[in-house]
Amino acid sequence: MDHTLIEETLAALVASNSRELERDCDRLAQRYVESRVEPQFAVRSADFATDPYLICADRYWNLRFTAEPTLQTAVECAGWLREHVAAGARAEVREKWALGYAFITRDSVESLGEIADATGDVVANDDSECSRAYFATLYHAGKLRANRHFDELNSFLESSPLSNAAGTAHRREPLFVAMQAFAAFGSRRITLEHAKSLFDRAWHSPQRTRETVDIALNAIAVSVPFDGQGEMLKERAVEAISRYPDRTLFHYRLATGLHMCGEYDAALESIDDALRLLPATGWRVSHELLQAQYLTKQEAILHGRIAALQATAQQEHAQRQERELATLADTMQRTAIRAIELVSVFAAVIAFAVGSLNVSLNGNLRLAERLWIVALLGGGLVVFALLVVGGTWLIVRRPTGRGD
Repeated sequence: MDHTLIEETLAALVASNSRELERDCDRLAQRYVESRVEPQFAVRSADFATDPYLICADRYWNLRFTAEPTLQTAVECAGWLREHVAAGARAEVREKWALGYAFITRDSVESLGEIADATGDVVANDDSECSRAYFATLYHAGKLRANRHFDELNSFLESSPLSNAAGTAHRREPLFVAMQAFAAFGSRRITLEHAKSLFDRAWHSPQRTRETVDIALNAIAVSVPFDGQGEMLKERAVEAISRYPDRTLFHYRLATGLHMCGEYDAALESIDDALRLLPATGWRVSHELLQAQYLTKQEAILHGRIAALQATAQQEHAQRQERELATLADTMQRTAIRAIELVSVFAAVIAFAVGSLNVSLNGNLRLAERLWIVALLGGGLVVFALLVVGGTWLIVRRPTGRGD
């Protein structure tokens, strides 16, 4: 291949619109793959949207990983990246490539034996910075993460020869620690306290990157359920969006947190933002996978919102029925009290009438004596009626609260 001609072609693509840029870069990448030749040009930025050199290289390695999703391909990619990508852009490109290619090839996780075989070659041919081992570690860890193999991921990061070959410096990087937090949050064998400590180390690191933030948020979202999970995810996602407002995945994470908190309307707004910010450019397979993921979340939020509205309506109906029954019971109670009071007074009147008649007809008593007896009888019956009414009220009255 004429590498000089390709570089001149790429230089001329700088002024192209996004569609033309992607189409032409894809065509050039296909030529490289068909010729079994690696690109020889240099990449000087981490701008995946407008840098034709990076876009072409991204297309090339995407095709390579799709055809051969192995650690060997990862090692070769890491070597090319170290030789052809400028030092200032290298870390960002490495993280995006390693995790991105892992996501699209997640259905091809290599066995422990294959990892062990590849590790020997990596260690033997790696550079002083262990860049090949680190890239290969991120790539395999990214596959385990995409498939949510939490305990296997934790074991791989903690003690595998390949992970150890990445070196102490790389193992302390916030992205590596965030991956450990992801494994810890999802595992039922690791304490929540340990998972949160790893998360805090990655989240508050001055060297944290966008990929670190994304993995850390994802870790909370896929965690074994714990108290305050939704609130924690929501708060951290808001913080991430304030720094990276155009990052579509962060809006998706916020929607997930709001969904967990039962804030369905706000969650729908966030998932709409995520869909709106989903790049129309780039590899279609990545776009379609993310779009399907977002639409599934949107549907889940809608179902949750409907269920919440139905539950609220049922609760309001039950409360209304309870109030109506309480009113009916109170009315029946008051009616019963009035009836008892009326019967008591009526009985007292009859007793007074009968007693007064007997006294009046008794000819042996003088008038003053008769009046005195009638007065005593009437007073006693009045006291009797009051005692019956008061006792009834005390028996049937409703208990009151401590402050009443």
